[in-house]
Amino acid sequence: MTAAVLKRGAPPPKRARSKATSPANARPPVTRRQLLLGLGGLCAVALAVMILMGVPQRIWAGFVEWTAARGWEVRHVELTGAREQNRLAIYNAVLNGPSNAMLDTDLDDVRTRLRALPWIADASVQRRLPDTLVIEVTERKPVALWQLHGQLAAIDISGRVLARDRLERWNDLPILVGPGANARVRDALELIAATPLGRDMFAATLVGGRRWDLRFKSGEVLALPDQPGQARAALASFARLDAKGPDRLLGGRFTRFDMRLPGRMIVAGPAVAESLAAAEKARRAAAQAQAI
Repeated sequence: MTAAVLKRGAPPPKRARSKATSPANARPPVTRRQLLLGLGGLCAVALAVMILMGVPQRIWAGFVEWTAARGWEVRHVELTGAREQNRLAIYNAVLNGPSNAMLDTDLDDVRTRLRALPWIADASVQRRLPDTLVIEVTERKPVALWQLHGQLAAIDISGRVLARDRLERWNDLPILVGPGANARVRDALELIAATPLGRDMFAATLVGGRRWDLRFKSGEVLALPDQPGQARAALASFARLDAKGPDRLLGGRFTRFDMRLPGRMIVAGPAVAESLAAAEKARRAAAQAQAI
């Protein structure tokens, strides 16, 4: 019996098993929305870095400089409303900014500088491209003259000093005298306006920062109480007494009226001395008659 020998060849290559993708390891595809959000975030970061580095500011500054070199800068100022305020002071205030480039001129800053001038109450500032600023100012109105240490100044209703020279233009304004009288100008004007004697008044002196002494054109002085309401009542009472009877209280017969105490008036002056002398003379005559 013949034995057969079987030859074995090289074993066939093993096929690699394909690994099935696990559902837990599967990555969802990137959507268009996610891609756009990512790009937006990168752009935001880049923009923030540019801002921190001052890139937009440098670009804007370069653009402003470029436009100024081509005529977009302040070369003309059209001004209306200025009568008392010096025009040169206005022009200096307008052009005193960090830059005269038209696009770099801060209109609010110009307005603030104008309002710092003595006469300017308010101002409107507009651009007229390429090279003109249009300005309209509203000036303060003098309402009284304030005398301090012998020096006069015109003031407005807030007590602000407007002018110290050429005051003869306002000779018809009331005069307020003393430290702090300018801050009480509204009170003084309301007091004067509440009486028909306002036309007879020459000046009002603030005494101790509390109350007013009124000086009339005929020379008399009226001392009023501290409280505004009591002062108005005392002045109204004095006006009624002045208008009552054949002779006025004003006119030179008296020098001072003191109405600081409610319901009382203390009087001084030539008429008082004459009345006292006449009363004393009558008393002596009566005494002599009784002695006879």
